[in-house]
Amino acid sequence: MPSLKDLRDRIGSVKATQKITSAMKMVAAAKLRRAQEQAEAARPYAERMERMLSSLGQNLRSTPGAPALLAGTGSEQRHRIVLATADRGLCGGFNVNLVRHARAMALALQAEGKQVQMLCVGRKGRDALRREMGSLIGGTIEGIGRRTVEFEEADGIGERLREMFANGEFDVATIIYAKFKSAISNEVTAQQLIPAPIPEVGDSSDLKGAIYEYEPGEEEILADLLPRNVSIQIYRALLENAASEHGARMAAMDNATRNAGEMINKLTLTYNRTRQAMITKELIEIISGAEAV
Repeated sequence: MPSLKDLRDRIGSVKATQKITSAMKMVAAAKLRRAQEQAEAARPYAERMERMLSSLGQNLRSTPGAPALLAGTGSEQRHRIVLATADRGLCGGFNVNLVRHARAMALALQAEGKQVQMLCVGRKGRDALRREMGSLIGGTIEGIGRRTVEFEEADGIGERLREMFANGEFDVATIIYAKFKSAISNEVTAQQLIPAPIPEVGDSSDLKGAIYEYEPGEEEILADLLPRNVSIQIYRALLENAASEHGARMAAMDNATRNAGEMINKLTLTYNRTRQAMITKELIEIISGAEAV
């Protein structure tokens, strides 16, 4: 049985931990509010960008001379997976779920005989995959969104992907991120970035019955929008990821704080019982000694 000093030390240690988890919960809650506002504000623009590209790309995707970012390379043999995770832990199953999805996707593509390389945005994704799939990791980007996610950071990742695509390093690029749904819920999402996913005719209800004339020509507009779209979709994914990370950390720290409170109650009860038993034992020894005299 532990001594009273051991129990006091352990209670003090758990109380200190509880203070830390409670503070982390409050910080995550404050960051979540800002991140959620950013993510929700970016969604309409990214969705409209996709609709615009769908409208423009319907007729140009299969024409000779169509932009490679729209038509692709004509092959789907080489895949680049952009795995967006956090640089820090203590956020429940947030990173684990993203890594599990990326691992499953990579294995499925390899089973089809395709080549897979990964670009890890966030240290946790790289650390989790390094032992099992270290040979597939083609690069790591850390420090994204240390305070808030900036478009320049997403544009830098987009520029890197566009350069690799232009150099013929991959045929298809897909980003995996956590789409924010609520403070306690997110959805792991895989979104194709390159080539731009264009729905087949009749697949998109937004385009039915709509006829647009573009000035300047569609080719000129696409030449400007396609590179921008890659960065916009990455920016949206990073914002969604940041909000999901803060929500997951807030929930995890809330659970940790409550668990620490329960542990403190149990340890305090054990401490009081042990102390009472020791006092009773000492009284018995005193009374026994007095009677012996």
